[in-house]
Amino acid sequence: MKVIVVKSQQEGAEIAFDLLKNKLATGAQVLGLATGSSPIEFYKNIRQSDLDFSEVTSVNLDEYVGLDEESDQSYAYFMKEQLFSAKPFKKSYLPNGLASDLAAEVERYNHVLAEHPIDFQILGIGRNGHIGFNEPGAPFDGQTHLVDLAPSTIEANARFFDNSEDVPKQAISMGIANIMAAKTIVLMAYGQEKADAIKATVEGPVTEEVPASVLQNHEDVVLIIDEAAASKLTK
Repeated sequence: MKVIVVKSQQEGAEIAFDLLKNKLATGAQVLGLATGSSPIEFYKNIRQSDLDFSEVTSVNLDEYVGLDEESDQSYAYFMKEQLFSAKPFKKSYLPNGLASDLAAEVERYNHVLAEHPIDFQILGIGRNGHIGFNEPGAPFDGQTHLVDLAPSTIEANARFFDNSEDVPKQAISMGIANIMAAKTIVLMAYGQEKADAIKATVEGPVTEEVPASVLQNHEDVVLIIDEAAASKLTK
């Protein structure tokens, strides 16, 4: 695990962008994408670049249950606004949170991931150490699944909604095994509120109670964090 401490989110985005550019130059064909605030500057760098994604496939980590792609809080909408409208991909996959049969949708998405092994996976991290929507206690061997979101995750996401009651209580998420199957993983985290999760991820034991700690077992992981997120690291 390589940890890079940066001064700002903009600096972190530039480093992540350079890593992506190098992977694309050496043949990466499938990108695993994340939503949330951490990758926004990274996506801005991509939009402003001359990179061509017409032969690249994207696969997103997760999607809320109950929101359609026209909802401005859905992850499909987020990806369109932040990336896809400016940089269309050969094919872009997201879970369908409006599927009438959620169990079948989970199986469909696992099939998508099996057919499109991820070369370069972008991650954020939750305050409780979740990656994707794999909450504490999620099994390390888990595949795509339907998630009941933890109260802390619902609370953290409430800032994006007009009313806290509007925050979805479930999501479809890649499992930890799906994430760990990516060849390269780049996790970005910014702000003091992520410091405890980063310390547990980097220096704590590998435990399902801190889902991101499993990244210690991956052979090619880069953590890009600012000084606030790194403030509790001792090494």
